[in-house]
Amino acid sequence: MTRLRTRSAIRAALLATALIAAPLAIQPIFAPSPAQAHGELPGSFSGLVKQAKPAVVTVLTKASGDASEVGGQQVPDLPPGHPLRDFFEKFFDGQPPMGRSGPQGREQARGLGSGFIIDAGGTIVTNNHVIDGANEIKVVLEDGTELDAVLVGGDPKTDVAVLKVNSDTPLPTLPWGDSDRLEVGDWVVAIGNPFGLGGTVTSGIVSARGRDINAGPYDDFIQVDAAINRGNSGGPLFDAEGRVVGMNTAIFSPNGGSIGLGFAVPSNQTRAIVAEILENGSVERGFIGVRIQPITPEIADSLGLSADDGALVADVDPNGPAGKAGLKAGDVILRFGNTAIEEVRDLTRAVADTDPGDTANIMVWRDGTGRDLGITVGAYPKDDQKVAAADPASSDTCGLDVPPLGVTLGDETEGAVVLSVAPDGARELRRGDVIAAVGQSPVATAGEARTAIDKAKADHKKSVLLLVRRDGQQRFVAVPLRDA
Repeated sequence: MTRLRTRSAIRAALLATALIAAPLAIQPIFAPSPAQAHGELPGSFSGLVKQAKPAVVTVLTKASGDASEVGGQQVPDLPPGHPLRDFFEKFFDGQPPMGRSGPQGREQARGLGSGFIIDAGGTIVTNNHVIDGANEIKVVLEDGTELDAVLVGGDPKTDVAVLKVNSDTPLPTLPWGDSDRLEVGDWVVAIGNPFGLGGTVTSGIVSARGRDINAGPYDDFIQVDAAINRGNSGGPLFDAEGRVVGMNTAIFSPNGGSIGLGFAVPSNQTRAIVAEILENGSVERGFIGVRIQPITPEIADSLGLSADDGALVADVDPNGPAGKAGLKAGDVILRFGNTAIEEVRDLTRAVADTDPGDTANIMVWRDGTGRDLGITVGAYPKDDQKVAAADPASSDTCGLDVPPLGVTLGDETEGAVVLSVAPDGARELRRGDVIAAVGQSPVATAGEARTAIDKAKADHKKSVLLLVRRDGQQRFVAVPLRDA
């Protein structure tokens, strides 16, 4: 693991871990002392650990391909005599744990992570990246029992996967906790398999809540200072009463080891996801077909908003639910259904939590006033939809100077292309950018763009909002207006 996780870099950069699962009765594993119940320093977590460890498992995977392309931690080269070395060598066909030679000379990538059991019948939760691409999965119980596992389903956007094993005897399970009750400063305990060392226990406190680490559109991480390292992926995070309140998911680290910045997915967020995987084999989310961006103070000022709340619509799929409902690029979404939109992730979550086919009311800010639109939410498509940008090579080479920005514009299909930027011109723009709108009004030519920009200058605006297409995507930027 290295720095903050993105889906493409999760294997090489982050300790990712898993999420949780279907509803279970919440019962404390052990009775906390009065001091622990009030969040004070506990004398020992031994009671919690004795009860919880049997339900935490090691997840081992094999897949054809390079180890850098396989989720989970690469299996470490354990020293002779290590209690897990014999098992690893047996599982990996007699090869040393770090050996990657596979059948017919193909590379055989091996991965390792953590997981935990959520019902006695053999349902196990781990991270999607731990098993991503695997063609063989095994789990190892605390007592060394080896069980073949099959994948029930996974959700890459939240990094959740559910496995199933068959056992001749009922398996130990873990109780759920309420992650919404966690407070900064509360004690937490993590159990997992860092660096292949099974059943490792660490403790710490909740450092922050609601962290967005750019791992995905639904980030809402619990930040902890309990030591979490590579291989902890899939391990549970407990409160002081022994209830699962999160899943160790990522670390921020310059060297792959713990520096006290660990992240866990809240249990309340993940239980619904796993329940849907168990019921349907996958997760279906609502979708409206827009590309959105945050509202900055500069953007809010240019649009006449009193605060920088909301989500700015940068692009609309004309054939999607939003396009059919009448949303336009430049609209600011302030409310979706009953959810006030203060930041971008409020909207992504509200839409995702809406069942496809349901209707919702959207309040948007457009042309200096609020208005309501009705929308029928669709199902999230299998592949992200992209909107192609105009080709700047087709632009008219006859330039039109725009002194308030220090740029020269030319006509472009459905916009104005930036032909050049003066040394002291707008640093937010570059040659080849296509300006599709000024403020919330589309522009079709360089002349229309200059007229709208000049008007913003005459109205004593400090900056002008431009909708800019670049590299196949479009985005609003607030560009300061200079003295001509």
